[in-house]
Amino acid sequence: MKRLWRFLPALPALMLSGCTVDLLQPRGPIGEGNRDMMVLEFAVMMCVVVPVCIATLVFAWKYRASNTKAEYLRNWSHSNKIEVFIWGVPVAIIIFLSVVNYWSTHYYDPYKPISQEMLDKAGAPNAKPLHVEVVSLDWKWLFIYPDLGIATINELDVPTKTPLDFRITSDSVMTSFFIPQLGSQIYSMAGMETQLHLMANVPGNYQGEAAQYTGPGFSDMRFRTIAMPDEQFQAWVQNVRAGDNAFAAKEGLNAQTYPQYAAPPAVSHEEAPKPAPVTYFSSVQSDLFENIVAKYNNGKVRAEDGKVMDMNSMDMHSSTDAAAPSHTGM
Repeated sequence: MKRLWRFLPALPALMLSGCTVDLLQPRGPIGEGNRDMMVLEFAVMMCVVVPVCIATLVFAWKYRASNTKAEYLRNWSHSNKIEVFIWGVPVAIIIFLSVVNYWSTHYYDPYKPISQEMLDKAGAPNAKPLHVEVVSLDWKWLFIYPDLGIATINELDVPTKTPLDFRITSDSVMTSFFIPQLGSQIYSMAGMETQLHLMANVPGNYQGEAAQYTGPGFSDMRFRTIAMPDEQFQAWVQNVRAGDNAFAAKEGLNAQTYPQYAAPPAVSHEEAPKPAPVTYFSSVQSDLFENIVAKYNNGKVRAEDGKVMDMNSMDMHSSTDAAAPSHTGM
């Protein structure tokens, strides 16, 4: 028994070894709200769990066989006090959680822009939003900055204290876009557009991920979200536009070059796909995101030179003997 007590300090680490604590370390107003709701609801639920655990031990001790002084009501069948307690407490908890969830669902609605209250609290009352278009591909993420004319793969760079307005779609199976420390996840679906509004309050390097099981290799479908002061972000934009960096692509991203970057990595069915390398594009076709969405509706898109192209007839995901195993939507 004494040896068992030596292992108790290591128990919390073992319990958290397969989990992430990013949700409890938010770096933005939406993430903070999500954390506060989780902690509050957990505390309320513990109002039931903890008393029940204590009562179980107390009753077992008080009414043990050796305690002859414990009162034994042989013909007991009903107690108004007990009935009020066992029904009243759960009902009160359910009502409280319902009110809290209703309020938080509307206040932290992913489609709702960052409020002025959040901007004032962050010390950026006049900050203008940064628009980012997100496309989930096979084992990689594409980020398009329509107002800046640049794009990246597997790296999302953003300025701090700036509202981030995301438009999200998929050019593959359905998955979920999630940056735990910034908060709120939302689905990415082919032929559809979803929205998400976040903000990073402090500089940092945060992990983003596909929070939905989609088959082999989905756990490596991650990206880095790098939040930096606005001055550094503007310098980063100029660096991407200049193409003077190790991640620069040889050409811009448009309807002609997009298929080669959207294609999954060429690996055998026995191999797990490796994460795609970070890539910067110094230019991007302005309506590429709309074209990707439209291709699942009528399949017709317009290239930069004005020519109409049939995306369905293009070899978007080349299939060879060494083609990558396809995702399996769940």
